Amino acid sequence: MKFCSKCASPLTIKIPADDSRERHVCESCGSIHYQNPRNVVGTIPVYENQVLLCRRAIEPRHGYWTLPAGFMELGESTSAGAARETLEEAGATVEIGPLYSLLNVPHAEQVHLFYLAKMARPDFSAGEESLEVALFEEHEIPWDELAFPTVKQTLEWYFADRTAGRLESPIAMHVRSRDILSGEKI
Repeated sequence: MKFCSKCASPLTIKIPADDSRERHVCESCGSIHYQNPRNVVGTIPVYENQVLLCRRAIEPRHGYWTLPAGFMELGESTSAGAARETLEEAGATVEIGPLYSLLNVPHAEQVHLFYLAKMARPDFSAGEESLEVALFEEHEIPWDELAFPTVKQTLEWYFADRTAGRLESPIAMHVRSRDILSGEKI
């Protein structure tokens, strides 16, 4: 970042008063430009015992399978963004359930949040960012063709919790979380 988005003056990098980190600061108008992680929001869309996955039509990881997810937009909640991404990428309308997983991906400046979601009907279609969309039983998941470690981790947790019966009661459920290391591809 070289110029202020408010007044177009050149920015300097310094630690502002009452802060502990270097920031992009505009000496002309006093604006501080914070750079924060981006939220990726998505769902684990379930119809009966199957999970809906999308095969990516875009980079990164073109041709690989993923849960429907994408960047959260300004003015929407994380759950609303997850439902929107599911509709855009998989053509599926879902009933959003509880937050299921939260994965920190510091090297990519991202936080990935996945919600449990129910599909009332097996109605879905590939959106612009998907080559195809399909429902998978656990044994059919293309594990070696998953696009991102966050998706693989979330699916592994989901199937383990489903097998253990932990998804049946909201009291027994807790948000799963993990930090993804810099060597892992997102």
